[in-house]
Amino acid sequence: MARRFRGESDHKVDAKGRVSIPASFRRVIEAADPDWTEGLPPRIIIVYGGDTRTYLEGFTVEAMDEVDDKISLHPRGSAKRKAMERLYSAQSIETVVDETGRIVLPAKLRDKIGLDGMARFVSSGDTFEIWKPEAYDASIAALDDDGYDPDVDPSVYLDGDLA
Repeated sequence: MARRFRGESDHKVDAKGRVSIPASFRRVIEAADPDWTEGLPPRIIIVYGGDTRTYLEGFTVEAMDEVDDKISLHPRGSAKRKAMERLYSAQSIETVVDETGRIVLPAKLRDKIGLDGMARFVSSGDTFEIWKPEAYDASIAALDDDGYDPDVDPSVYLDGDLA
């Protein structure tokens, strides 16, 4: 099993779209890039998705390989396969983490989610999310609309109802 991303943190996005990846995230990215060796930049895939996406999702190479394998199980030309290929292939970019630990988010991606100075990196298991901080805060506040009780310790859901 691949290492998991942990934690959340805010990072400044400069005018050119450069933003530092959290140091702990970089170690996971390196470990999950089969072509990475010391001195080479590790690769990641950033999925920006369609109109319904309000965040960017960062995939390690290994995590995206797993997604691609699942997509290939669907019949070629099927509507579900086409939709997944559009999301995970067409509506994504591959980029590298530079020697200073930064990536460049193109203007198209920054504009899509309204990044204007700060980006919040949020771990999500074997992927991570990049949010405009205010949008992330609003998404957390909306969780209670989905059967989530904000007054209960979330660990109670570990062995409970999966719905």
